[in-house]
Amino acid sequence: MATSISRRGRRAGHSRLPYLLVLPAILLLLLFVVAPGGYALFLSFQQRKVGGGLLGSGSRTVFAGLDNYSTVIHDTELWHSLLRMLLVGAVTVPATVLLALLFALLLDTARARLTRFARLAIFLPYAVPGVIATLLWGFLYLPATSPIGGQHLDYFGSSMVYVSVANIAVWGAVGFNMVVMYTSLRALPPEIYEAARIDGASELQIALRVKVALIRPAIAMCTLFTVLAALQLFNEPNTLQPLSNAISLTWVPLMKIYTDAFVDSDIHLAAATSVVFAAGILAVSVVVGRLAQTWWGAAGAAGKEGR
Repeated sequence: MATSISRRGRRAGHSRLPYLLVLPAILLLLLFVVAPGGYALFLSFQQRKVGGGLLGSGSRTVFAGLDNYSTVIHDTELWHSLLRMLLVGAVTVPATVLLALLFALLLDTARARLTRFARLAIFLPYAVPGVIATLLWGFLYLPATSPIGGQHLDYFGSSMVYVSVANIAVWGAVGFNMVVMYTSLRALPPEIYEAARIDGASELQIALRVKVALIRPAIAMCTLFTVLAALQLFNEPNTLQPLSNAISLTWVPLMKIYTDAFVDSDIHLAAATSVVFAAGILAVSVVVGRLAQTWWGAAGAAGKEGR
């Protein structure tokens, strides 16, 4: 009897353990994501009205309905900032994923030397805070201090600035994605490579037709992370803005939200823009996630047919 009671107690303790382990994460999510998001949604339906006649001696907060959202949708500068963000992302996403995949494949080759040093060197830029990294690159871009041709190439020009910003984002993100892909490669059984070599496959064929196919889930995950990071572009252009006339205070959507809230003191319009932008990011995440699942499933089906 006592044994059965003790077993039930242990089972109850084990059943509660997973909930206790995830409780801190749930509390942090509620405190720093759900609560601010709900407050932003609440603010987005309000407006500040100034009263007191010509002197404007007083102001009050009133319910605005969907007026803020109508302003957001018809804000041409927001759409321009969105286009600029997409242009930077068109460079950042493929460059980050392809460079990370290239480095991971090179480090996983049998002839690779000094792999520990190379992994650390590639990953180290990811550990540098984004603001500090952007300041360093800003000095590298400035003509007066540039050792990379800033005297002859205008890194802050109206067209070149997109590449300059994208370069900083790629430089800081490749290391993390490389580690994810390299870890996936190291988890593959070496017997697969031996079988491919016996069939006469070269190292390049093994890399492109075997390794890349088998780590597609990792590549898809890295692509999703990179897309989300590109949609949240802020540190790089915001830090470079004092150095370049080509970067305005509303250059990307997050800078537009920051300017509305803390420069123009229109916290309600900024909240509405934040809600719309967050909904857009959620939609993009769902679409990219579905595409990744489709790609993953196609790779698994191809692998089963090959076997």
